[in-house]
Amino acid sequence: MLLFDIILIFMIIGTIIAVETKNMLSAVVAVGAVGFGVSLLFLYLRAPDIAITQVIVEVLSLIILIRVATHVDNVAIERRIDNFANMTGLIFIGLFIAFCIWAFTDVIPFANPLMRVSQHYLDAGLRETGAANIVAAVILDYRAYDTLGEAVVIFTSILGAFVILRSKGKKKLSEEDDITVGILEDA
Repeated sequence: MLLFDIILIFMIIGTIIAVETKNMLSAVVAVGAVGFGVSLLFLYLRAPDIAITQVIVEVLSLIILIRVATHVDNVAIERRIDNFANMTGLIFIGLFIAFCIWAFTDVIPFANPLMRVSQHYLDAGLRETGAANIVAAVILDYRAYDTLGEAVVIFTSILGAFVILRSKGKKKLSEEDDITVGILEDA
């Protein structure tokens, strides 16, 4: 439980740094640290499939955000104070804290696991699915939509990063104008 608390404190500190820093690149790195903290919590809570998906999405979104952050002008961010955004943020933080308190009061203690679902998989897996490998039966029969969703998230992230980061196929406006002018002169 101490490791859980340390990761949670690390994530809270990263969130505060992301909100309070004036440098956009530092904010992106802090948000990335929070995302990796989330994946560590998923590993700690014994959800490695979700942790892997979180890491892949986090890495790809960090690549995209770092590319955007290196081209953004920070002067507009430093000059303006938006009271509506500050109040909305405080309300959101208050609701988030209330939801966390409500959610953590309902969490089963770590020393007292409930084995109802996994016990059903072990008892009825062979009979219901016909698969001798219970891991394959869980992934492909009981949790097929979850596995499909994870595959779609991974594929979409990779495809999005590829489209944004590619350099081939992009033409500058001046090159396109030169080609158009050359075609018009030939006609």
